[in-house]
Amino acid sequence: QLQLVESGGGLVQTGDSLRLSCKASGFTFARYAMGWFRQAPGKEREFVAGIAQNDRKTRYVDYVEGRFTISRDNTKNTVYLQMNDLKPDDTAVYYCAAPGMMYASDVVPPSSLFRHWGQGTQVTVSS
Repeated sequence: QLQLVESGGGLVQTGDSLRLSCKASGFTFARYAMGWFRQAPGKEREFVAGIAQNDRKTRYVDYVEGRFTISRDNTKNTVYLQMNDLKPDDTAVYYCAAPGMMYASDVVPPSSLFRHWGQGTQVTVSS
């Protein structure tokens, strides 16, 4: 059974950093692209970052590029999201996600093709 478990969220101040982790189980993690999404209060869930199987290909939404870094450790079945220079607009529940199928090793699939979700971890950035 596929399972994604996020951790690392919390309450921080503007300009602080956090690193989110997502531990995966129940599937061949190393063969799947992975992603991070977020959902702010009253808004739809949105794509934040994605990483291909081989971790050399990444993609970010434009307003986090340069501040957030997605990475993965296939030996630990874990994907990370390093978030620097956090802003109040980054406040949201952050979700780890996996697509519904495997893709080529250097592909980050479109956000609409992510099908499996963790329970989320709350990130709150105070001004």
